[in-house]
Amino acid sequence: MCIRDRVSTQSTGVFQLGLSLHNMKTTIILTILCISLFAAADILFQEKFDDAAWESRWVKAYPKKAEGTDGEWGWTAGKFYADPKNKGLQTTQDARFYTISAEFPKEFSNDKKTLVVQYTVKFEQNIDCGGGYVKIFPASLDQEKFNSESEYNIMFGPDVCGSSTKKVHVIFGRDGKNHLVKKNIPAETDEFTHIYRLVLNPDNTYKVYVDGNLKESGSLEEDWDILPPKQIKDPKASKPSDWVDEKEIPDPTDVKPDGWDDIPKEISDPDATKPSDWDDDLDGEWEAPVIPNPEYKGEWKAKTIPNPDYKGEWIHPLIDNPEYKPNPSLYSYPSFKYIGIDVWQVKSGTIFDLSLIHI
Repeated sequence: MCIRDRVSTQSTGVFQLGLSLHNMKTTIILTILCISLFAAADILFQEKFDDAAWESRWVKAYPKKAEGTDGEWGWTAGKFYADPKNKGLQTTQDARFYTISAEFPKEFSNDKKTLVVQYTVKFEQNIDCGGGYVKIFPASLDQEKFNSESEYNIMFGPDVCGSSTKKVHVIFGRDGKNHLVKKNIPAETDEFTHIYRLVLNPDNTYKVYVDGNLKESGSLEEDWDILPPKQIKDPKASKPSDWVDEKEIPDPTDVKPDGWDDIPKEISDPDATKPSDWDDDLDGEWEAPVIPNPEYKGEWKAKTIPNPDYKGEWIHPLIDNPEYKPNPSLYSYPSFKYIGIDVWQVKSGTIFDLSLIHI
């Protein structure tokens, strides 16, 4: 819940904005909890989309202009809401790419600080395939040229496509590579508003909340393959040539029964009779059709017995990886400057709202 992580009491209002009528109970609960929160957090970015001036704060990019597949954003509270003034950004065209970003008031680093990224998303269209995630960028982002290849620090939020993909992404960009979380974090796929929160701690741990409920937590080193593994297979070791890894062997005392190979696989159908109009001179000599032989038992194989020489499955020995070095600053980025949305949606209608970033 929000009481477990530092948030300024200013965020109380943020939790109340943009929630659907379905989520009024959640709004009340979160409001009560957040009233007692610490005021020590430094809110670095907050977007409520509560005025038409949002367009002056957000920069639209059109990376698919040549193909004509860039989508247009709408500003709306949606089909159903608790307050018609609580609006957000909505995707409005089917089968389109959506790309938009906003600049933080100041560039910052999360070094030695807890970073919290939080926003709401509402799949009002009963989404079938599309993203609902956000990306956090360093100062190097060119907003006008923002596209899917732009390097980011963090990508966070739900992604849904059919029955196979219904997960919350937590991806960290490092040295030109994007590292996906190895755990499966389920995403909400209904038509109501949900609050997604990522907490990144200076002890290299993280937490993911959905609607105030802890969905996943753990270690950055263990749950991402950012660092080389601590141990690797010993390149000098190999399975001994005399290693026996067959659990069972044919019984040497088992003998094939006499006449086993004399039983044919098929036999003539004993119930078949030559048709009355069959003419041997014209049709040739009549032969009964063949059927599977019920007496046929297949190829003979000796029974198996436990192998007395079996040594078990050979396990490649491990050694310490000389390339592994612990990094206590996996969580830390020297530059945060922008937040962006970069998604593809087959069916439009998703509403993004209530972005909040603080340390």
